[in-house]
Amino acid sequence: MRKDFFLYLLILPGVLYFVLFKYVPMWGVLIAFQDYSPYLGFLHSPWVGFEHFERLFRGSDFAMLFRNTMMINLLSLVFFFPLPIIVSLSLNEIRREWFKRTIQSIIYLPHFLSWVIIVGISFLMLSKTSGVINELIAAAGGIKIDFLTEPRYFWWLLTLQTIWKEVGWGTVIFLAAIAGVDVQLYEAARMDGAGRLRQMWHVTLPAIRNVIVVLLILRIGHIMDVGFEQVYLMMNGAVSEVADVFDTYVYRSGIRQGQFSFSTAVGLFKSVVGLIFVIGANRLAKKFGEEGVY
Repeated sequence: MRKDFFLYLLILPGVLYFVLFKYVPMWGVLIAFQDYSPYLGFLHSPWVGFEHFERLFRGSDFAMLFRNTMMINLLSLVFFFPLPIIVSLSLNEIRREWFKRTIQSIIYLPHFLSWVIIVGISFLMLSKTSGVINELIAAAGGIKIDFLTEPRYFWWLLTLQTIWKEVGWGTVIFLAAIAGVDVQLYEAARMDGAGRLRQMWHVTLPAIRNVIVVLLILRIGHIMDVGFEQVYLMMNGAVSEVADVFDTYVYRSGIRQGQFSFSTAVGLFKSVVGLIFVIGANRLAKKFGEEGVY
């Protein structure tokens, strides 16, 4: 350490960040096993063991919360995750640099809009009374559709919002990975008579396969995280049966009702499930010969 003192000094801010904001707060999960009171603190609040977890699992809302959370994430995984890869491959085939950069800028922009703006645009587009889409349907002689209060549309609306907002940003890593592919591989493929599609399938995709697998494993680790803001803003009484997820449940029970220990238990349950999914997906990837996350 004396020899490389300045190198260690360079990583000190990053180490401090993880220690202060990632590891120290881990002590907070202790209150999931306590009947925590802010007046008594961590040390003097009575211990209740797994009482809060039993309450969560036996509660009438658990099955609904688990179903909604999993379905929203599975739809996102199936329909959203492949799209940045497809868009990256398409952008890589554009030969005019100015056109490529223009397209990139256009599809990146929605990422920098807040969910409040995204949901506001959705209401303007999908409102039954004055929404643009329903006005077009009515002008074509059709019957207006109540997109925002019909439960069967809710999960698909969330998925489409995520796609529109994040696909462009998701291409950043894949484009960087594609840029690192050896040009000689493409030259060899062209000499063998491979066209653009075959080069994409036999050269580009295998070259970025490790990146795809790692990002997929990390995405699976967030299978219980839907994103509070988007769901909370889109939710209303008519769709609460399909909209209520663990994140909104924690907000209601922890913030609004002051049940700190119970909401911490719910959050810890989510984290443990995510960890199990990451470990399982990583082992499965290694069985198929991939490097995995670790």
